[in-house]
Amino acid sequence: MKDQAKVIVALLAGAAVGAAVALLLAPSSGSELREDIADYVDDLVSSARNKAESAASSIREYGSNTLEKSKSKFRSAVDELSNYKDGVVDSIKSKAKSGADELKDSIQDA
Repeated sequence: MKDQAKVIVALLAGAAVGAAVALLLAPSSGSELREDIADYVDDLVSSARNKAESAASSIREYGSNTLEKSKSKFRSAVDELSNYKDGVVDSIKSKAKSGADELKDSIQDA
């Protein structure tokens, strides 16, 4: 992945240098040339800004989705734990009642 990024950066840098050289060697007046260079740089800055905003938006969306998935899993785990606790409590109550009933029966028999 890093190698691909290096290749892309090198390609963009080469394209920028090539475009700048082409503008410098083009048969136009100094003011036209400066204007062309300024327009080209503005286009590059605008393109970089758009790509950065897009990347930031994608990262925000990914983070938001990850947070929602984490919250959902946490809620699910809490619900499962609560259900397990209720089952244990019911089981203990049932055994305690059964033991109390047996004790009561034993006392009455005695």
